[in-house]
Amino acid sequence: MAESDMKSDLHHYLRIAREALLWKLDGLSEYDIRRPLTPTGTNLLGLVKHVASVELGYFGETFGRPSAEPLPWFEDGAEPNADMWATADESREEIVGLYHRAWTHSDATIEALALDAIGRVPWWPDDRSQVTLHRILIHMIAETDRHAGHADIVREIIDGAVGLSKNRDAMALGDQGWWEGYRDRLEHVAREVGGEAEPSVRP
Repeated sequence: MAESDMKSDLHHYLRIAREALLWKLDGLSEYDIRRPLTPTGTNLLGLVKHVASVELGYFGETFGRPSAEPLPWFEDGAEPNADMWATADESREEIVGLYHRAWTHSDATIEALALDAIGRVPWWPDDRSQVTLHRILIHMIAETDRHAGHADIVREIIDGAVGLSKNRDAMALGDQGWWEGYRDRLEHVAREVGGEAEPSVRP
């Protein structure tokens, strides 16, 4: 495979992952995009903020192409986990705009460099901080897809919306009744195998 084809394929999958993550905000209220829905506070807008921030670093500083974007949540003295949620002063438009600008900055790096171009990740240990663009593309695809998966679950909890995009849910065919029966069957099997008694009253 030619390098241009390989780079194009990797870039394509990164773009798909980006769009899948960002779509999870569509149609939701300010409250819902900020709601912490796990014990560790996972929330949709925070996921977008985090991925935008790390993408700027991996395709920016790593290859000597820093962006001009201020990221105060990564500065010395910032509170822990500040990149994983949006403050009341950080609007949806600001965070989404940051992510779009990160795409533009990253895409310019991807277009400008060969896959074997060498960079250095300053926040990785010295024994593995030297990387290629190829490795960082794979790393960023994995990073984005991982958090898009988190967003899948959070969005389903909020309003039941699932899938890769608005018109591509990639789910088995079935109406609400089918899915309720499917879930009940899984619950029954889990209780049977795990030795748990069936509830006397269905929740």
